[in-house]
Amino acid sequence: MDVLGYLRLVRRHWWIVLVTVMLGLGTAALVTVRTAPRYEASVTFFVTTPSQGVTDAYQGSLFLQQRVKSYGDLLTSDRLAQSVVADAPLGLTADQVRSRIRTTATTGTVLLKATITDTDQTRALKTTETLAAKFTELVRKVETPPDGKAPPIKIEVVSGPRVTSNPVSPQPTRNLVLGGLLGLLLGAGLAVLRGVADVRMRDGAGLQRVTGSPLLGEIPYETGARSAPLIVGDAATSARAEAVRKLRTNLRFVDVHEPARVIAVTSALQGEGKTTMACNTAIALAEAGWRVLLIDADLRRPKVADYLGLDGGVGLTDVLVGDVQVGDVVQRWGEKSLLVLPSGATPPNPSELLGSKSMADLLVALRDSADIVVIDTAPLLAVTDGVVVAVQADGALLVTQQGRTSRSQVAAAAHALRSVSVRLLGCVLNMAKVAKADAYQYEAYKVVVPPAAPSVPADRAGARRGAKKAVGDRTQELTRLSR
Repeated sequence: MDVLGYLRLVRRHWWIVLVTVMLGLGTAALVTVRTAPRYEASVTFFVTTPSQGVTDAYQGSLFLQQRVKSYGDLLTSDRLAQSVVADAPLGLTADQVRSRIRTTATTGTVLLKATITDTDQTRALKTTETLAAKFTELVRKVETPPDGKAPPIKIEVVSGPRVTSNPVSPQPTRNLVLGGLLGLLLGAGLAVLRGVADVRMRDGAGLQRVTGSPLLGEIPYETGARSAPLIVGDAATSARAEAVRKLRTNLRFVDVHEPARVIAVTSALQGEGKTTMACNTAIALAEAGWRVLLIDADLRRPKVADYLGLDGGVGLTDVLVGDVQVGDVVQRWGEKSLLVLPSGATPPNPSELLGSKSMADLLVALRDSADIVVIDTAPLLAVTDGVVVAVQADGALLVTQQGRTSRSQVAAAAHALRSVSVRLLGCVLNMAKVAKADAYQYEAYKVVVPPAAPSVPADRAGARRGAKKAVGDRTQELTRLSR
């Protein structure tokens, strides 16, 4: 996965990053509030020695630079700490004084700096003053020769002692920035980890890779689709309807040399929107002027009649068992060239019935009476009905709901079709999350229907009557073919 892929994972799980950043900021704020203010007091010493001439000065400088390193250790020694505690009642032990002292020796110089950190500003200054006095006294004692002559090294205070007026810690700005950055890094890592571990189908590119078939459409998610699943009425001008029309175009030109006239619409699992997709695809094809026949071959849980508002009590099952003729149960839907064959009664053996010779003969007869036959089938992983119907069709259209079906389930569904040599025309990502920019482009360019439609001219009304008559003639043709 490239950098853009990781960035997409972080964007997809932005709420994880937000939560970790807020936790990081909250932790930094809590630590800042609960940390006692600390002050620093410092003093700088200058180490020198008597010298005569340039040569003596150079040699003395080298000697003092080596000596300064030892004096840094002397500042944190037990002897000096004990003398500081004994001279001034600071309320601290010798170990506590030692732990508060930090020394700094500037490289190449003879300057030595001692810094004392304490929560009490006054005590920090007093401790530093006592330390400066006791340190110079201790160095004089240590460096004095046994014969009592003057010591070769002299310590002078050149800066301080002084204490900071404001606390050096905690630093709220720095703590909050560090907390936010750590939270951001942690959140980004968790978002990438969650995205890599997520096996659900999240985008059309992934669906195309898993199925090995072209992506024919991405149907956007709309909140009103549950109450109004069909792309008619107000929904006909929605982004979802336009996506179905794009699917219609792609479906008709997916293979211009061998166009599919009998299309089985299926899915890997139940509830991915295959029935809605079959109905809307049939409606879109009929809108383009094609003679379309929609068959509900999901004999276990049929929904086509309910969606279209038709009577589904008698239908495909009754035709296959020979109780009725197909022309007697095919129903016309709306004013379009769309005929619907409901499922009929629920049989005890749907798989055997759909795989029977009667079903094969029926599809052969219906193929010649319609330009396109759309068949709604059962989910592939639940039962074998979908595969049985897809084998008899010219190809299958696999519908997958975004964020619900896993990659392994989609791969298993595609394998189930290819294992019996079913032609997988393509796949559709249903209930997809569309970028706001794409949705805005459609809203800005869609056709706005006037609220009051003008009266239909006489010639147009005659054309509608002619279309109705043509549908009636095709119904009679279905009746003749079935006898």
